[in-house]
Order: sequence, then C-alpha cells, then structure tokens
Amino acid sequence: MPAENAELLTTEPFTRQGMSSSPADTNGNDIKGVFSARLSEKDFRRLSAFIHEACGITLPPAKKTMIEGRIRKRLRALGLDSYHKYCEFLFSPAGLRAEYLNLIDVVTTNKTDFFREPDHFNYLYRNVLPELVHSSRPDAGKTLHLWSAACSTGEEAYTLAMVLSEFARTCPGLDFSILATDISTMVLEKARLGIYDHDRVNPIPMALRKKYLLKSRNKEKALVRIAPELRDCVTFRRLNFLDEKYDVKGQMEVVFCRNALIYFDRPTQVKIVSRFVNLMKHGGYLFVGHSESLHGMDLSLEQTAATVYRKK
Repeated sequence: MPAENAELLTTEPFTRQGMSSSPADTNGNDIKGVFSARLSEKDFRRLSAFIHEACGITLPPAKKTMIEGRIRKRLRALGLDSYHKYCEFLFSPAGLRAEYLNLIDVVTTNKTDFFREPDHFNYLYRNVLPELVHSSRPDAGKTLHLWSAACSTGEEAYTLAMVLSEFARTCPGLDFSILATDISTMVLEKARLGIYDHDRVNPIPMALRKKYLLKSRNKEKALVRIAPELRDCVTFRRLNFLDEKYDVKGQMEVVFCRNALIYFDRPTQVKIVSRFVNLMKHGGYLFVGHSESLHGMDLSLEQTAATVYRKK
C-alpha cells in the first residue's frame, strides 16, 4: 500500500517524559549521588559473573565503564545512590525476581538497522530463496520458515519480511513465516509495535517504503509504522541463547544470527550454533555477522558465501 494513500496511524500511545528539575526521584530520594557513584572492581566482577551465567555475555574489564553507564539508569530508577546498594538489592531474593529482566535489558547491546549488511539480503533473494523453492518436493508445499535470532527492535525481521514479500510476487503460492527472538523484553515490545523514527528507515529503498510503511497522521512526530500485512508475518518471542531447549517449533530453512555471537566466548558460540543447526532443515542456510566466523567449529555446515553457511 503506497504510503501517501496508506491507512494512517490514528493512535500513538507515547508521551515524552520531561527531565525533572528536582534532584530527587519519585520516591523523594536524593539522586545527586547517582552521577558521582562509581562501580567498584569487586562489584563489577560480581555483576559480570552473574550476567555471564544468566545469558552467556562475556564482559571483560574493558567493558566496566560501559556497564557503569548502563546500570546508572537502574540506580536512578530505583532511587539508589551507589552500585554496591544496587548489587545488594539485585542479589537479594526479592530483588532478583524484580530486577533480573531490567538488568538484562540495560546490559544487552541492541544495535541494528534495516537492511544492515545488505549483501546478505541480496544473496538471500538471488541465490537462497530460488534454491529453497525449487528444491521443495511437490507434496511438501511452499512454506518457508525463517528465524531472526537476536532480533533486537525488529528491523532485521521486518527487512526479511519485505524481501520475502517481494520474492513471493515472483513465486505464486509461496507462503512464509518469520520467528524473531531476543532476550530483552524491552526491545521485543518495541519490535511488536513496529513504529520507528523516520530517520531509521532511510536504508529501506524508496519503492519498498511506499509499499510497506505507513506515515503518522501527526505531522509533528516524524514516525512511521510497518504495514499490518507485514507485521502479521512476524512472530516475536523472548528466547535466551543459554536455555537448554529453544522454544522453536518445526525446522527452519533460514536462520539469521548476526552480530550477536561476538558477545559470547568460543565454547558458548559452539553450543549456540549447534542448536541452530539442529533446528535447521537439511539444505537450510545460516547467516552470521560479517565480523563473525564459524571457522574451526565441527558442525555439519559448509560455507557458500562470506558469512553464509548451508547445512549439509
């Protein structure tokens, strides 16, 4: 549906929260100490060990300043004036139940873009999809199952939906579904809404913007929304790569897990990729980030292009 004639967004249930001029939080606690607080080496080691155990992310000492900045948001939200108090709260039974997901949300990296690393999407459209469709048995139907693992705020999953929708126009009867997972509940909520600042969609070719994006009716807000027919193609779900069993039904023809493996140590990477392979159909494809490599992993994969692998 062309954007200029598209159904416009009539409700935008967000408000910008202004910065308070008071040095106190909503609980009346003085928060001036939050900005001068520093994360001790002991508390950093304690937090990094917990994060590694909880979700596999490795935090070397060089990441201490980054983690300090990210967790400072939680100190302010909780009205705490030191990282030690935060750790005491986090590692209490009640605190762990209340704070676990919030901690995961602030420490995970959620950098993503539409059509990021575009060579992958060109290869998918020109090479992978024709092969998968033409190799399917007549009685097997033409439904393709794709998985955007570590999907962040949804740009990759919706990019896949655009690519598959365009390919389906050349292949009558083709159906597809996309599973998109992430460990962060915060980014999944944004992904499900499919609402983005206008400057975020610049990498999307104009022809696809006109088909698959809706403009906001409020001209003061430079927002766009993914068209409903595209949103309906994607199912978002929380998944931790360290889970013993992934909540993934069926087997996948295509898995995208890009720029996520770099945050894990090598043994954890092998475990994660092994689980991907077990959930892929024979002849299915795995795409990883351009800065990532599966070299040396003893897996039933063969490389077909830069950072693209096919299950033997």
